[in-house]
Amino acid sequence: MNNPYLKDFSKMKDQFKGFFGDEFWGNFDHLLQNQYTQHNLYQSENELLCVINIPGITNIESLDVFVHQNKIEVEGKINLTYKGFKLLHEGIKNGPFKREIDLPFNVRSDKVFAHYEHGLLIIHLHRQIPDDHKKSKVSVKIHE
Repeated sequence: MNNPYLKDFSKMKDQFKGFFGDEFWGNFDHLLQNQYTQHNLYQSENELLCVINIPGITNIESLDVFVHQNKIEVEGKINLTYKGFKLLHEGIKNGPFKREIDLPFNVRSDKVFAHYEHGLLIIHLHRQIPDDHKKSKVSVKIHE
């Protein structure tokens, strides 16, 4: 997270969670979402390439990727723990996350390819010509 104000806000949220409760803080989750998963979106004429930084995925089956019209939803759990060590500073957020990414146009749910490589989830999408209202789960493979 590059913004020091958001980092301080995240610490404050953890400190006051018991006082205000989860429902209150849920209204601010969109501000903190980027601390879990940064992404780049690339476009060619009829295709998109979405590259999402998600370190610490130890089980690819625990990563869920959904595509629905002009949106990608990614859910999973970042697990960065090291046996025999205790965490002193957390700059890379651990734990469950959910990320929604808006796309510039509707994409085909039947022509989506995704793979996980070196901590990056790479999703290749194609422009939808006719409108498709289905939400489809995307299979993610380990890149060899």
